[in-house]
Order: sequence, then structure tokens, then C-alpha cells
Amino acid sequence: MLEFLFSQYKNYPTYEIVLEVTAILFGLLSVWFAKKDNLWVFPTGIINTAIYVYLLWKWSLLGDMMINFYYVVMSIYGWYHWTRKKDDVVEFPISRMTLPEKKWSLGIFVITILFVVAVYTIFDKFTHWTSYVDTLVTGIFFVGMWLMAKRKIENWLLWIIGDIISIPMYYVKGYSFTSIQYLIFTLIAVFGYLEWKRILQQKTV
Repeated sequence: MLEFLFSQYKNYPTYEIVLEVTAILFGLLSVWFAKKDNLWVFPTGIINTAIYVYLLWKWSLLGDMMINFYYVVMSIYGWYHWTRKKDDVVEFPISRMTLPEKKWSLGIFVITILFVVAVYTIFDKFTHWTSYVDTLVTGIFFVGMWLMAKRKIENWLLWIIGDIISIPMYYVKGYSFTSIQYLIFTLIAVFGYLEWKRILQQKTV
């Protein structure tokens, strides 16, 4: 069983395996903090995504690399957004998407897809079915990260969809540790959605 899951790593440099496992640990911490609506989601997330930017560049996974670079930028924005207060009250608490935000989300999704298709076409990366799936997942995660930075509960639904797709995709690509990470991400995202929903319901009582 272990050989089936991790045989891809036999030719990998040790330092890359160590970096991947380190990134996964910080990624799990980040998602856990997000579930708890805790500000530490961002510093732990920045460490996770910064490591992945390097690794994915090394592995020539351009779509994934762009996702993680975007995560770094949006984590900095989210960190600022979540700490904004007015008269010692959090200015942007957990909430649901507005109609304009739904339109923005659709726009971000479409623009992201077009951009990734252009990049993959230029660098001739549409050589495997995972490249097409990667394009879709990139669009989903770009919108999900934007919504999380804005503290919108719907971000969890996009994480769940994207995480489920990523589980087999990363295994096929040869990154079993990362595939397992997305399995755990999926479980935490489900509980994250339920917890944020409970917080919202308490505010309306």
C-alpha cells in the first residue's frame, strides 16, 4: 500500500520531499485556522504557498504555481482585510455574498480560465488531461481565495469542489503527499463551512 502511494518519490531529491511535507503541515494549519475564523490562517498560509511556488516552478506545473503565487498576494490582502476595525469592532465579519460579489466571482473565474489557457498554450503545456483539469481548478481556487479574503462563507463551497478534484489529479501527477493533503483539506473545508454557518446563524438570532 505504501509503495503504491509513495513510489513516485524514489527519484526525488530529499530536500524537495522535506519542503513538500513542510508546506503541507503549514497548509493544514492554515485551513484549520480558517475553519476557526482565526487570523493565523494568513501567516501559516503564506508559508505554505510560498514553498509551493518554488516547488511547482521546479516541477514545471505553471497553473498550480500561479495559484499559489496568487494565494500569497491574496493572503496579504486578506490579512489586512480581516484586521480592519471600526470603533474596536471587526469591520468585515463573516457574511454571505452580495449580488455584485457574485458577478465579480464569475468575472474572476472567466478571466482566470482565459489567462491559464493562454499561458498553457504559449508554453505548450496541454499535453495531458490533467492540464485541462488544472485549468478548471485554478479558476475555482482563484475565486475561493478571493472570497475567503473577503470573509464570505461561500468560499468553503469552492474549496470543497476544488479539493475533491485535486485529490486524484495530484496523485496522477505523482505527488501523493499533496494528494493526501487535499483529502484532509476537503474534510476540514466541510467542517469549516458548517462552523461558519453556525456563526452566521448566531448573529441573526
